[in-house]
Amino acid sequence: MMFSTRFCTFFEWAALREAFSDCMTFLRVNGCEVPINKEKNALSGDAAKKWIKSNSRTLGVHNGSFHADEVTATAFLLLYDLVDREGIIRSRDLDTLAKCEYVCDVGGIYDPKKKRFDHHQADYKGSLSSAGMVLLYLKTKGFMSEHLFETFNRTLVLGVDAHDNGIAKTEIGTTSFSQVISNFLPIDYEVSEEEMSRAFFEAVDFVVAHLDRLRKRTIYTLDCRSLVKKAMEEAGYALIFDRSIPWIENFFEAGGDFHPAQFVIMPSGSHWKLRGIPPNLQDRMKVRKPLPEAWAGLLEKELKKVSGIEGAVFCHKGRFISIWETKEDALKALHLALR
Repeated sequence: MMFSTRFCTFFEWAALREAFSDCMTFLRVNGCEVPINKEKNALSGDAAKKWIKSNSRTLGVHNGSFHADEVTATAFLLLYDLVDREGIIRSRDLDTLAKCEYVCDVGGIYDPKKKRFDHHQADYKGSLSSAGMVLLYLKTKGFMSEHLFETFNRTLVLGVDAHDNGIAKTEIGTTSFSQVISNFLPIDYEVSEEEMSRAFFEAVDFVVAHLDRLRKRTIYTLDCRSLVKKAMEEAGYALIFDRSIPWIENFFEAGGDFHPAQFVIMPSGSHWKLRGIPPNLQDRMKVRKPLPEAWAGLLEKELKKVSGIEGAVFCHKGRFISIWETKEDALKALHLALR
């Protein structure tokens, strides 16, 4: 449905908008206002065709049930501002998809040059899903660094690809990212397309926010790399920081596997922590040297008595981390732990 403001007065148009306000929102395109279904969050019918014709920032994904791969692919394209949310078309109609700038997880074509990212066709022999395809495209086009690409891939997308291609292994007590996205699907299998589309966009919003936090966290971690390297140059058996920063990834990427440090000291809220350093990045919950066995699981008074340190707060029963009131207390604890 398309209304043109050229053929009605301001007051007539305002009345039309008011009449449809409960179910539609309006987007101006080339002098016309396009009604967008609020429940569906995507263009439909003639409005979709008008948008595709007038705007290149469109994305075609299949309608019906959705999965983590096309949700993640959609989220990446939104995060990097390559498509408009209002220009997302959920359809399997090939004529409609052919008019979209980007097409993900439908259409039977994988061709990054044409911005087509489907993996279901018989002639595609790779291991990527549409999520992995779009991520690789963003790196190839220079939208992200190699480091950020590897972070997204290792922490998220490889698992999404594996799940969508049926090769992921399930582990009791663990919920994968793909399973979390599946939980956005309507519980009732027999729902309207509008309800399914609403659920799709809820999942997309969730993933966009998650990817944005991953990106910002990665950039912040990289910004702290020089501080970690400086501490490594000055350290013997302990890295000491005067502010709380992400250190573990930077430490091992800078050769931490071969560094002699066994502990880290840094602020933790209003207190200070003494934490054991893992043997490598993969075994984060293990430590090169555990804290004293006598401290394990003790709190305040008991830990003060056993350690002899007045500022004792807590020692984890796993003996990998302890909390102290001041930096001086943490340094005293370090001295005892290194004995």
